[in-house]
Amino acid sequence: SQVEDEVDHSIQKVYNGYNGTNPDAASRAIDYVQRQLRCCGIHNYSDWESTVWFKQTKNNSVPLSCCKAALSNCTGSLTRPMDLYAEGCEALVVKKLQEIMMYVIWAALAFAAIQLLGMLCACIVLCRRSRDPAYELLITGGTYA
Repeated sequence: SQVEDEVDHSIQKVYNGYNGTNPDAASRAIDYVQRQLRCCGIHNYSDWESTVWFKQTKNNSVPLSCCKAALSNCTGSLTRPMDLYAEGCEALVVKKLQEIMMYVIWAALAFAAIQLLGMLCACIVLCRRSRDPAYELLITGGTYA
């Protein structure tokens, strides 16, 4: 839930900073995410109506990155919502982050298991050598003849 709250806060900030120009990092990031994840807006395409960019452009449309890939004549107009991706990006981003976190957790567990196995092997070797008579002489200070 913390990941979801943080993603929601970050996405809101980035969407509000969208200005539609290609050199802008926030705009490129949003367009890239919407194209790659095939989503539009935070929860759905209507989220764009509350952004500064939407109010400034006054053309009643969303970015072209919201258009379905199969459509070549999509203008992003809200009068044709069937041309736009219906699913919001927040849920998909959270899902991807959770998948990545699972890989990190499994890698950490595998590393811990290897460390534990190494310590176990070291203990076994140490216990076997402590029973060796040659090592007993070294411990007690005697000589080996």
